[in-house]
Amino acid sequence: MKNNKVLRNAVISILIGLLAGAVIILILGKNPLNAYYNLLQGCGLLPKAKYASGRGMATDLLSYIDFLTPMLFAALAVAVAMKAGLFNIGVAGQMLGAGFMATVLVGYSALPAGLAKPLVLLVGIAVGGAMGALVGFLKYRFNINEVVSTIMFNYIVSYVVSFFINTRYVDAVSRQSKVISAASRLTLQDVMIGGYKFNIPLGFIVAIIAVFVVKFVMDRTVLGFELKAVGLNNTAARYAGIGVGRSIVLSMLISGALAGLAGVTYYLGYFASIQPRTLVSTGYDAIAVCLVGNSDPLGILLSTLFLQIISKGSTYMSSQSGLESEIASVITAVILLSTTISILYAEIIDRIRSRRADRKGGETA
Repeated sequence: MKNNKVLRNAVISILIGLLAGAVIILILGKNPLNAYYNLLQGCGLLPKAKYASGRGMATDLLSYIDFLTPMLFAALAVAVAMKAGLFNIGVAGQMLGAGFMATVLVGYSALPAGLAKPLVLLVGIAVGGAMGALVGFLKYRFNINEVVSTIMFNYIVSYVVSFFINTRYVDAVSRQSKVISAASRLTLQDVMIGGYKFNIPLGFIVAIIAVFVVKFVMDRTVLGFELKAVGLNNTAARYAGIGVGRSIVLSMLISGALAGLAGVTYYLGYFASIQPRTLVSTGYDAIAVCLVGNSDPLGILLSTLFLQIISKGSTYMSSQSGLESEIASVITAVILLSTTISILYAEIIDRIRSRRADRKGGETA
């Protein structure tokens, strides 16, 4: 029953967002059906009128999957923290820290692909997990609000990484960090198959595994129960014998590790370099994706697939429909807002039904 309500609320939110977007597009004098069709074309879910050499619908689809992989990890990171009653707003900083360390330690090395790619994942997990655990420790030991500490870490990591890139690892032409080796990159670039050039995102396989692992841990293990108990009421959890401090640190460690995986699949996957003094929006957009998916791993998978269609396809929609690509952000924002409203709407409906049931019970008696 609960899952049905969650699905209903998500569907209502998405429909409201799309309807609002359609109204705005109509006001701008464009056809919303054509615009949404262009969104799907931009993600390889529908065919385009023409393609460049070596490209096709399948290559666009894999590019879309490559694009959404970091977001899937990032949204899972937000969800794990939320289950424990914490708000990890530092995913962007954890992504950057993990991506930078993996770049320096592995990306600039001469290691073969068979060794470099697993090491990139391990470095991402270790660095992201350490950053998250530190936030959890500060929260438990000194009662430092995790929102404040993660925001501060975002700035610290951004400036420190920027300093090292500009002084040691900068590319003189692009003014970004030097491009990593192909052997360490988690996305296989321009793989020729049947005359087409495919970008194959190896990280997506890990992301799908992570979805089901997080789902299993949260729903089927003692650890998951303890994290959720602490998130619901840490005082009651403490009286029940649950180690609240341990749970807080563990939840942030897991959240940070997932954020680290988001970082390496972004900076050493979808991209191959780092732009100084820039925190990617993925870490913040993941909050919206998590909320639309109701912090459930399977819901997050579906919300990621849907919301990233809007983000990825917006550029093609803009070029074909003559709309500003920012319209995609408006649609996403309305979906997020309607998610909150739909939850309130559902609670009102449940209360009305409960009162009606009580009245019927009283009349029968």
